[in-house]
Amino acid sequence: MTLLEVRDLRVTYPGGAAAVRGVDLTLPAGRKLGIAGESGCGKSTLALALLRLLPAGTEVSGRVLLDGEDVLTMRWGRVRAVRWAGASIVFQGAMHSLNPVHRVGDQIAEPVLLHRRASRARARALAGELLERVGLSAARATAYPHQLSGGQRQRVMIAMALACAPRLIVADEPTTALDVMVQAQILRLIEESVTGHDLGLIMISHDLSVLARTCDRLAVMYAGRVVEEGPAGAVHERALHPYAAALSAAFPRVGDPASRFAPRGLPGDPPDPAALPAGCAFHPRCPVAREECATDDIALREAAGSRRAACVLVPGTAGGRPVPGTAGGRPVPGAGRGDRPPDGPPADPSGRTA
Repeated sequence: MTLLEVRDLRVTYPGGAAAVRGVDLTLPAGRKLGIAGESGCGKSTLALALLRLLPAGTEVSGRVLLDGEDVLTMRWGRVRAVRWAGASIVFQGAMHSLNPVHRVGDQIAEPVLLHRRASRARARALAGELLERVGLSAARATAYPHQLSGGQRQRVMIAMALACAPRLIVADEPTTALDVMVQAQILRLIEESVTGHDLGLIMISHDLSVLARTCDRLAVMYAGRVVEEGPAGAVHERALHPYAAALSAAFPRVGDPASRFAPRGLPGDPPDPAALPAGCAFHPRCPVAREECATDDIALREAAGSRRAACVLVPGTAGGRPVPGTAGGRPVPGAGRGDRPPDGPPADPSGRTA
């Protein structure tokens, strides 16, 4: 059953910044979709658009169907109800989202009082149950946010998101500020909450390795568009789009000799959404760009293995394959400029080997 369906979603901020450009996504109930990309690629804008949380003056078009109902055309009273009972957001940086002068138990209980019409005693009891569900003692309900660690505060945010039993959870960089041990605990908690209660999850991150471990499918965004989408493990290990390959290469694989030669990211930054380049928006940074990339803006193409990619190097279902000049889908130095064998030494700009 389809829980969320996004069709041709476009978001333009005042001043002409096209932050989201024609995004199509589908999320069945009980499944997990990851959205990856650098800062400025439109990930958080997409998340805010799903629940109409964008600032006044922002132009939004397209369709956002949650259980078949279009969020973008709902009356405001219905939107307020959907924001808790239909879908909840876990924001990055819990300290900025929690009220510092209220106890965390009261903050978890507040949406229960407003949206589930529970008594105050029942709301407080449910807040304690939710804290225990996310691995904290119910006694922590009396604590203020500053009395909790970063990982504990993030658990409180997850408990708050679950308070009204939503059908969809949107997690926007929920582990960015946490150390790797706490990060692993939070990711496991989110995954258990989704799979154990047949929820849908959209997780946003710049880290493909995190999304590949947590999600079923993965969509990679660049300059407001989805440039690759498919099974999470396949996108991470055998990217079809050069940008997805570069993101994957930014995280070396322990024990993988080829990753020693992989570049650690890309030079430059994503383009200004108010002044996008002609053709493929990624072509000024692409290591394997062709002449036509400067003029042709390629739409997402179907590829083998239930995948899609927006690149001239992806001919379609008969030949979807990793980007040429990559090792296991990861770009290697010299790709498109005189490739070297993946197990050989890196090439310098003159073409000599080190």
